[in-house]
Amino acid sequence: MSNPIESHWVVVKRILRYLKGTITFGLQLHPAPTHKPLSLHVFCDAYWAADPDDRRSTSGAVIFFGPNLISWWSKKQPVVARSSTKAEYRALAQATTDALWVQTLLQELTVPFSNPIVYCDNQSAVFLAHNPILHTRTKHMEIDLFFVREKILAKQLSIVHIPCTDQWADILTKPVSTSKFLLMRFKLNVTSHHTEFEEGV
Repeated sequence: MSNPIESHWVVVKRILRYLKGTITFGLQLHPAPTHKPLSLHVFCDAYWAADPDDRRSTSGAVIFFGPNLISWWSKKQPVVARSSTKAEYRALAQATTDALWVQTLLQELTVPFSNPIVYCDNQSAVFLAHNPILHTRTKHMEIDLFFVREKILAKQLSIVHIPCTDQWADILTKPVSTSKFLLMRFKLNVTSHHTEFEEGV
């Protein structure tokens, strides 16, 4: 922001055009059944070495409580990851922390829910979460590894692999095609209130 160049202005203008074109969009909330515990689903993803200036990765996650999106974030990781697995695992550890926070809040409010399921599209990161054996290449990640592993062993949550095509957090971490962007936006329950008003009339 202190010393922008022409390419930065191009991006800012694109963002402003997008915001102008989506001013009627908002997060749609759906009624949830009250007769059974609601599910808690977390989708987490990382874009390895995304920033061309410092090669730090971008993490992102979305949390669904029942049919509704209740939390989301996208941020640059504080350190450079030397592999995509390490970048994904850092995102997984942060998503696990957030899922446990939501879990604690729901327990305090005495709201019934099922154990969280965290979805990750990186098979190596999922394997590390379930495998207690560490090797030298993951020593600097031991805190994250033990933290997530401990929660799995305590049956506080499950880590599940999903295909990249079903990774809803992709939209928060990397550039995607227009068709995928529109699909992910729909999956995250972001819809146009203007369209709904016209359909209701």
